[in-house]
Amino acid sequence: MSLKTSNKVEQNRYELEVEVSAEDFSNAVDKVFKRNVKRITIPGFRKGKAPRAFIEKYYGENVFYEDAVKDVYPSALQNAIDEAGLDVINDKVDFDLISVGKDGLAFKAVVTVRPEVTIENYKGIEVKRKPVRVTKGDIDKEIERVRERNSRIVTVEDRVSESGDIVVFDFKGFIDGEPFAGGEAENYTLELGKGQFIPGFEDQLIGHKQGEEFDIDVTFPKSYQETSLAGKPAVFKIKLHEVKTRELPELDDEFVKDVSEFDTLDEYKESIKKQLKELKQKESDIDADDQMIDKTIELLKAEIPEAMFENKVEDLIHNFTHKLKAQGLTLESYLKYTGMDTAALTVQFRPQAERQVKLRLALDKIAELEKLTATAEEIEEKYITLAEQYKMDVAQIKKVINEKDLLGDIAAEKAVDFLRDNCVSK
Repeated sequence: MSLKTSNKVEQNRYELEVEVSAEDFSNAVDKVFKRNVKRITIPGFRKGKAPRAFIEKYYGENVFYEDAVKDVYPSALQNAIDEAGLDVINDKVDFDLISVGKDGLAFKAVVTVRPEVTIENYKGIEVKRKPVRVTKGDIDKEIERVRERNSRIVTVEDRVSESGDIVVFDFKGFIDGEPFAGGEAENYTLELGKGQFIPGFEDQLIGHKQGEEFDIDVTFPKSYQETSLAGKPAVFKIKLHEVKTRELPELDDEFVKDVSEFDTLDEYKESIKKQLKELKQKESDIDADDQMIDKTIELLKAEIPEAMFENKVEDLIHNFTHKLKAQGLTLESYLKYTGMDTAALTVQFRPQAERQVKLRLALDKIAELEKLTATAEEIEEKYITLAEQYKMDVAQIKKVINEKDLLGDIAAEKAVDFLRDNCVSK
């Protein structure tokens, strides 16, 4: 097997002319013959006992050529790619058979390669950091959330309903004096002020006591999803059964002991302040990284082949499908529920795919320029981490994930660290 010629035919596309010797092709044909002979019947011979020469004479000397080409083609192409020193990005190859026979096999293959990449001025990228400040209001807001989580719901009888109360009521809707489908319910529970009903409905539930019966006048929005109701005025007859409110625990040391490991309110507030500061710092770091990545992508100069984006979209959809499966859903059911098709899903993932492809090309180039590589120890640690993540043996992971790919991933991670270390914060 040998590479005869390698020519660039267009941007990021190379045509390889490959030859497989007569001997190598004959060996491939012989393997196909041995694999299939048991299923072949020739007059005068028991099934599976006919010699290769008789089979070829009976069915034609090219009877095994197609399968032999399929067997020998992958390794012949890969050897040619390696000999040409090309970095091919996918398995979608344009194949053209030149000749096949006793003299061997010759074919042409057009492959797509990674683009030539340039990137400059990536050191000292400026990012505007979000300030990391925790105010008294932030602390109080968090404490109120904890109080609400530990609140209890109590019925109130001595006052009218207010925003924030929980009400239990029956309702029945009418349009032009006639009830409409889906417009009634009994013992419906609603927290006032959440905006769960159409505009104006909840506002008119405020100011009433339990046991009252009254009407609510509203108009369905013109953009309402049920077109038969859109824009129409309606009357809802209401019977209010209960008014409930959240009773918050007292904010004191006893409350703190119940909800935390601390003994005093001051200690608890200081703990919350620390947690919020760490959270805001993390948010600031993520935002700075996003800015850094966006600016790095802008610095990239490359004619990126469409196949790279298509491959990444396929990867993203594949991963998305696995996530759905973990949730007990199939991709088909997801598309049905959302009213999408595969074309729409492809469009949805396209921007993410473009960003990831461009970023990886930039990071790979930076790693090359800065001579950022992975040590043997780092590669082994990565394999161990992946084995733990996927609950597999390290040996199994090594069979699934090529070391060359892993080396590239580690180098890309180091490139991100390099960019981060060289960023200028404003």
